[in-house]
Amino acid sequence: MEIDGIISAIVIGIVIGVLGRLVVPGRQRIGVLWTIVVGILAALIGSAVASAFDVADTDGPDWIEWLIQIGLAAVGVAALDRAKSRPGR
Repeated sequence: MEIDGIISAIVIGIVIGVLGRLVVPGRQRIGVLWTIVVGILAALIGSAVASAFDVADTDGPDWIEWLIQIGLAAVGVAALDRAKSRPGR
């Protein structure tokens, strides 16, 4: 992966993380940095999942890939929020 690919993954990850956070109802107890990390991971994993299902490269916008990435980010944000809200942590 080249530097421009890494930079675009970070930018897309930030957007995906924020969108994933917006999908999760209620207030989340995780910071912006964790949201960005979850978004970047969701973007990378979502791209791999979309490639595995052969929906990553379509004509026009890759709506299915984006939905997979946003869904993964929402699950990641909710899981991290749940882990941080446990008593004794």
